[in-house]
Amino acid sequence: MKTTFTARHFDPSSELHNYAEDAVQKLDQFYDRILTCDIILQPIPDDDNPQQAELNVKVPQKLLNAKESASSYEQAINMVIDNIVRQLKKYKKTTLKQR
Repeated sequence: MKTTFTARHFDPSSELHNYAEDAVQKLDQFYDRILTCDIILQPIPDDDNPQQAELNVKVPQKLLNAKESASSYEQAINMVIDNIVRQLKKYKKTTLKQR
């Protein structure tokens, strides 16, 4: 799985970069045919949840997307990973039915 990491409008710490990469690697246990993952972190103008994480996951014949906001990037990453895990399970179930 090829992974890209983008931080818009801020300089991420190496810990944050590693945290995001490690979290995305865990998606392999839910679906092993993931082609690419794009992690996009950016601040947004929201007083309660100013950090946003977006995840684009390319699987055969489909692009899964999730976007979550939280008070920290780590929380947003965890929420977006949970969202994509649900989508991957649903995608896997529908592709198995088609065979």
